Amino acid sequence: MTACLLDTGPLVALLDRSEPDHDQVSSFMTRLQGHRLITTGAVITEAFYFLSDVQNGPASLASFLDASAAELRDAFTPEGLATAVRLMSKYADIPMDFPDATLVWIAEQTGTDRVLTLDRRGFSSFRFGRNRGFKLLLDE
Repeated sequence: MTACLLDTGPLVALLDRSEPDHDQVSSFMTRLQGHRLITTGAVITEAFYFLSDVQNGPASLASFLDASAAELRDAFTPEGLATAVRLMSKYADIPMDFPDATLVWIAEQTGTDRVLTLDRRGFSSFRFGRNRGFKLLLDE
């Protein structure tokens, strides 16, 4: 099963019908087969925040995570936090936020280069490992 990193934007767009990218993400997710979704607590925290004013948003997010069997990685470790700080400093001109930094850290750990994101600018610029770029699944 192919691993895929899951960013905040697609989660919010999927669960909030008023989001401009809702139809694209929803259509993509129905075709997403054979992928294991991996994300971090930082991404989930950010998604809960953005969905807090959406009717049933937080409950829908929890249900989606359960139904999709998304793998939640803990980035709130000393190593994860230190790496996130290093990455956010390195990419400050883009900029890189904490949830993005945790996904790049997970990419470094797993070798996963496939990412489901709406942050095209960021993930087109971010690198991991030995200068590996990301494959933006919504653009394929």
